[in-house]
Amino acid sequence: MSTNPTTSPTRIESEANVDAERLEELVHQVVGDVGAAMTVPLALIGDRLGLFTELAKGGSMNAEQLAERTGLVERYVREWLLAMATAGYVTYDTGSDGSPDPALARYRMSPEQAEAFTDPDSPAYVAGAFQNLTAATRIIDRLTEAFRTGQGVGWHEHHEDLFLGTERFFRPSYLANLTSTWIPALPGIEDKLRTGARVADVGCGLGASTIIMATEYPKSTFVGIDYHAPSIVLAQHRAADAGVTDRVTFRTAGAADLDGTFDLITFFDCLHDMPDPLAALRAARSALAEDGAVMLVEPMSWDSVEETLNPLGRLLAGASVWICLPSGLSDEPAYGLGNQAGPARTCALGREAGFGIAREAVATDFNRVYELRL
Repeated sequence: MSTNPTTSPTRIESEANVDAERLEELVHQVVGDVGAAMTVPLALIGDRLGLFTELAKGGSMNAEQLAERTGLVERYVREWLLAMATAGYVTYDTGSDGSPDPALARYRMSPEQAEAFTDPDSPAYVAGAFQNLTAATRIIDRLTEAFRTGQGVGWHEHHEDLFLGTERFFRPSYLANLTSTWIPALPGIEDKLRTGARVADVGCGLGASTIIMATEYPKSTFVGIDYHAPSIVLAQHRAADAGVTDRVTFRTAGAADLDGTFDLITFFDCLHDMPDPLAALRAARSALAEDGAVMLVEPMSWDSVEETLNPLGRLLAGASVWICLPSGLSDEPAYGLGNQAGPARTCALGREAGFGIAREAVATDFNRVYELRL
């Protein structure tokens, strides 16, 4: 059967109760899905080796020129360029020469491709997703067994690429929305931060969210906590590089280990990963100032299966199986919330933790932001 979507494949003979046309469409979809799955780790290789960056800087070039600029082997670079062009991640320069020889073919990056793959401060930057997916799939043998045993896989048990890729994936959205949209959606909180507030960033990871807030609100003080010690070490280095160590501290601690009272407590894309999210929210409630707020930033999710059947839902539900659900089942009480809890369940969890107000404050294409108050 041809796998070229521009040609009509040989009709699949099947049982009378199977629609042959729909079956062929499904086969074509799988071909596309497998091709996309192969593209992602190859794109990560290009990211690691600077191929995207050098191509974006150098304009139209062939494989030999790109290999020379990056110090790599031309034959591998040539095949990589072809693979990326078939995926639409680089652009085949049809006007550069008339030779059909793949060795002479020239490629370039469009402005859109360059921004998506090489600009870490752009809201469109997606290179972290390559790193995330490739890291997550390393646990396939353990995940297979987990389906039989019900056991989880702790966040700390993943390859380090997952920690680095997660920061790279989420940071552009935080840069674009955190201080411009999300915090202003919590009444009175931005004024507190401008004049001087105490903030706890729970599950801070490598500290991107903490540092963004500290940069914008220099009169406030911030503490980032995360149980994963290697991430805290990197967060401390990043704070030093950003010049905010006068108002930011990071420490290795669990979500329930909050010291003192805070005007704002944040959870960025992490509550659903916790084996005991209810205990984390109860600890936040106990540590919250009377007129303070808890801000939960969670991946986009929906309350019904029907609403989730969309391309973003496909991505997030898959990530939940690979990463979020196993993390949520990795320790007692093994809540297993997953990233598709939906706004109704998320707000209900906030009320169960003792908050009088639990509401969705604002949303973007990829996140829902919840406000919890006493």
